[in-house]
Amino acid sequence: MELRHEFTVPVPADEAWRALLDIERIAPCMPGAAVESFDGETVRGTVKVKVGPITLTYRGTASFEEKDEAGRRMVLSANGKEARGTGTARATVTGELTETGGGTRVSVLTDLAVTGRPAQFGRGVLAEVGDRLVGRFAECLAGKLADGGAEAATHPDGDDAAADAVRGGGSGAGGEPASGPEPAEAAAPAAVPAVETAAPGTEPLDLVRTAGVPVAKRAAAGAAVAAALAAVALAVRRARRRR
Repeated sequence: MELRHEFTVPVPADEAWRALLDIERIAPCMPGAAVESFDGETVRGTVKVKVGPITLTYRGTASFEEKDEAGRRMVLSANGKEARGTGTARATVTGELTETGGGTRVSVLTDLAVTGRPAQFGRGVLAEVGDRLVGRFAECLAGKLADGGAEAATHPDGDDAAADAVRGGGSGAGGEPASGPEPAEAAAPAAVPAVETAAPGTEPLDLVRTAGVPVAKRAAAGAAVAAALAAVALAVRRARRRR
């Protein structure tokens, strides 16, 4: 699954490049992420994801496969596994920086593969979640850079305003605009008892709240289809009775 996004930050490209390589500085801008160690090349950490009543913790590493300072292009490969489950997440993130008159445009291409409970949301919903996450990340990063490293305020999971920080917007798989998935593909995960709780200081990424709009659209579409089918069935029964 490919996701494409663009956003701008209000600093020259050289400064934006240094900031994006400072993993420990920018990690707090990504909801649910926590860095345990970073040696300049490899990051070890966790990402907490909330799916309904449960919180999943993914533990893994991310390493720079490419850092082209002259071309301002970086490639980061990340792999993680559920701490108490069999779900996995893999991503290859390619970032390119282009200096503009008012700052730096950051183009991001993410090749994402997810197994386990989050995958049950389907491609369309995950693409929508990705758009919103990049919006929050862009707003937080822009705030840090504009304030000279001061902490930027973050929005709660249910706040859509941060998504407006993405300039140029995001797109779903293959570069096409994100859209609601097919009903069978987007089946919401069933409620199950909580098996993990979030560690203090790290607020998990709430997929249900973040994906609230597309899930609501999916539910409305499903209800409309069901109502139409019911109306057709009723009309057929009435026609048969008249014969």
